[in-house]
Amino acid sequence: MEVQPKNQKPNLKTSIPGPKSQALRAKEEDHLAPGLQGFALMAGIVAEEARGSTVTDVDGNTFLDVIGGIGVNGLGHSHPKFVKAIQDQVQKISVGSFTSQARVKLMDQLAEHRPAKDVHRTQLYSSGAEAVESALRLAKCFTGKYEVVSFWGAFHGKTMGTLSLMGSDFKDKLGPMVPGSHQVPYANCYRCPFKLKPESCAMACVDFMRSHLKVAAAGEIAAVIVEPMQGTAGNVIPPDDFLPAVKEVAKEFGALLIVDEMITGFGRTGKFWGADHSSVQPDIVTLGKQFGGGYPISAVMAREDVIHTKPWANPSGSSSSYGGNPLASAAASTAIQIIDEEGLVENSRKMGEYFLGKLMELKDRYPFIGDVRGRGLFLGIEMVRNKETKEPLPKAVCQKVFEACLRRGLLTMSYTSSFRLQPSMTIDSGTLDEVVRILKEVYDLMEKERWWEK
Repeated sequence: MEVQPKNQKPNLKTSIPGPKSQALRAKEEDHLAPGLQGFALMAGIVAEEARGSTVTDVDGNTFLDVIGGIGVNGLGHSHPKFVKAIQDQVQKISVGSFTSQARVKLMDQLAEHRPAKDVHRTQLYSSGAEAVESALRLAKCFTGKYEVVSFWGAFHGKTMGTLSLMGSDFKDKLGPMVPGSHQVPYANCYRCPFKLKPESCAMACVDFMRSHLKVAAAGEIAAVIVEPMQGTAGNVIPPDDFLPAVKEVAKEFGALLIVDEMITGFGRTGKFWGADHSSVQPDIVTLGKQFGGGYPISAVMAREDVIHTKPWANPSGSSSSYGGNPLASAAASTAIQIIDEEGLVENSRKMGEYFLGKLMELKDRYPFIGDVRGRGLFLGIEMVRNKETKEPLPKAVCQKVFEACLRRGLLTMSYTSSFRLQPSMTIDSGTLDEVVRILKEVYDLMEKERWWEK
């Protein structure tokens, strides 16, 4: 039985943003602090309702959504089974740290889908950064060390510990960073940090990592934290031998391997875990985003011998006020149930291959598409000024692409040159065809007016 609509299309009734959206946004601005997510500010719409892969605003305009809350919307908007489960649970009990039937069920489901043989014990939180911070504390407790290694392009959150691991200039003016934080190159083969080609690099980034840490670290490396595929950096997909090589370096330095599956977990990449593509065995895993089906919940899973380490394992030592409450547990449990019952991991794989094939045609057709990549419904497009130099498309031009998509009823993350696409795992080929149709229309206009040269 189909529970989410198929063959969805946009339906625009007013200019974008419409008059009601403009009025409400202006009213909100009277008291709202600055710093909202860029795409929400640029779109200027006020969302009223959503279903499947569409969002409808207060003016009655319906948009196709391939942003999905930046990897949160795995089930599609307002999945009826998910809505019913939330309604049922909130009528019973929603807060508190006591054991609940929903949490017992969730623990069993996570153990059944464990990311590694010995990784099954779980602690629950409410945000991704909170879970990563806890994972760092656990690694420090277990190893007795304090240094942490992350990667160029990495994003693990915006709290102080996670900010210190960020592999971008986002952290400029926000220092000083936490002592003992190291960043090393990630295997972003399209933009190789060593200017090598994939067939000749011989994992130069891992060799550099090993050599760099020997001279830059103080012999106190507690953990290496890595995304199996990098999201914020542009949905970057490393070679399958990258993660196992990183694990070997971690072992050499007596460090734990933390795999951050916030975006890649629960089927997004066409396998249940992003790390499954390389068969790496993590010591600690962090979960979030579509894990909760849209409800804010995150988690840490770890090896049996690691997770009992004190003081992390002391009563209240690793707890969270919101973590694992009955409502959050029911949300995550229902999300996993839907993923299993509706075969969404397989649908992500099939629809991802279908979508990637359509996007590959764009790469061949347009001079400003430098690269297209994807695993499941975790896809990326590199928009460039020149395919040979790989010079990124300027921000102003990317924003024009975003606005052109918006005016045609498509919500995208095309406002940066590394254009990320991560639609719902319930999406179908008919809806994807409509997404591609709009992208072609925008790119045809871009080619005609030669935006990339301006």
